[in-house]
Amino acid sequence: MSQSRHSIEKDKDVRVDDESLDLQEKGGLPPESQFQHLSRRLLTLGVETRGILPVSVEDRSDPEFRKVFFLWLSANCNILSISAGTLGPLVFGLSFRDTALCILGFNIIGCALPAYFSTFGPKLGLRQMVHARYSFGFFGAILPAFLNLATMMGYLILSCILGGSTLSSASVSFDPTVGERAGGISWDVGIVIVAIISLFVSFCGYRVLNVYERFAFIPVFIVFLIATGVGGKHLSPDNSLPPATAPQILSFGATVAGFVISYCPLSSDFTTYMRPDVSSYKVFFYTYFGFMTPIVLVQTLGAAFAASLTANPSWALAYETTSLSGLLHAILHPAGDKFARFLLVILAFSVSANVSPTLYSFGLSLQVVFPFRATLRIPRYILSAVAVAILIPLAIVAATHFEEALSNFLGLIGYWSAIFGSVVFTEHIVFRRGVFSRYNVGFWDLSHALPPGLAALASCAVGIAFVVLCMEEAWFTGPIAKHTGDIAFELGFAATALTYIPLRAIERRIAGR
Repeated sequence: MSQSRHSIEKDKDVRVDDESLDLQEKGGLPPESQFQHLSRRLLTLGVETRGILPVSVEDRSDPEFRKVFFLWLSANCNILSISAGTLGPLVFGLSFRDTALCILGFNIIGCALPAYFSTFGPKLGLRQMVHARYSFGFFGAILPAFLNLATMMGYLILSCILGGSTLSSASVSFDPTVGERAGGISWDVGIVIVAIISLFVSFCGYRVLNVYERFAFIPVFIVFLIATGVGGKHLSPDNSLPPATAPQILSFGATVAGFVISYCPLSSDFTTYMRPDVSSYKVFFYTYFGFMTPIVLVQTLGAAFAASLTANPSWALAYETTSLSGLLHAILHPAGDKFARFLLVILAFSVSANVSPTLYSFGLSLQVVFPFRATLRIPRYILSAVAVAILIPLAIVAATHFEEALSNFLGLIGYWSAIFGSVVFTEHIVFRRGVFSRYNVGFWDLSHALPPGLAALASCAVGIAFVVLCMEEAWFTGPIAKHTGDIAFELGFAATALTYIPLRAIERRIAGR
């Protein structure tokens, strides 16, 4: 496929040119700056510098499509998934049975869309937010990219708060009668440690990230098995709760769906280096079960622990005083104080497997939000470091309102992610006929060759209107949601698609693109 002139120039900047280095040594070129020297050294060490530049067919050579399974397996096998599962009993008042059925049912549906978007990477070599330009337009794509930045920053904050608080719990001993003893490191210090360690993996890029994610889930999975073993005899979900109502089911379901649908805006970021001749079905199913397996199992485990709080006073006390980290400490305490604290350290750093790929994609979306030549020339790892600099103070401030923030955040991100996914999915299926050759990758940075994006933005506005009518959050309930529960992401997706089809047809007829 053809590439734009800008793409070719950028590609020259990314590659190490041995002839230029020789000329420089001979005095034929001006000496490079310290930053250029450092960048070149990092490049030769295998650190990925590429940003949103499309990956050429020649560079799409990775045959190990199974990597995407382990990537999402490790990214979701962590205490953030545990925390999401606790919301069913603790926030929405559901029994363990109803919570578990919600987790299973809504994830069966919700995992499909981000898994489908992952198949775009090997075929096109485009990052997810760059691909969005083929429906939203060059400038219109700035909006979903900005919302994606906000979503990723929210996830980063929540993950680092959980990791930091768990690391803090690991630094003190536990007494079943009084909870965690005073002393130890603060949550703030724990947040900083988790963020910096996660940055290192993201800094190195695609290769190191995939090696790390292939094994990161193993120690965490072992800890969850130990927690189930030592805490299993105390699992006694409260069966006195009344049957769940439809609004309860739908509202918690929106939270569950929001957890996984939020991966839509970054799905193909991690498959762009894979060989284009890899079967899309294989990429889809490896991605689908990479999401499905850890999310369902770990969220269900979190729901079981939360539903048993009333039957275990020491668990309830620990959760009341130090939230989820205290609960995990109480559950693991029978294994021995020092050993339990060691296991908590493993759980604290489990969030790094989620934070690292999120930081990786953060820099890519940032380049779409600021599509200037100067921004495109900044190495991706620098933008990841900028994200950490923003993340740490925000996480420290938000640490005191974690549970409320988690519930509201997961619902909100599900709304906009569903609307975004609806536009991209409809464009691909209806107007591109599901055929990847209908995308001219060379147009990726040509605003005059890409769609105007007005149809996408107008359709999103309609979708947002339906979301407002049908959403149910702690701070607002729409008029329809008062009678039905939260059905915002379902109707938002449908309304956006049905609006986009006629508007995009008109846009194509008028603009010719």
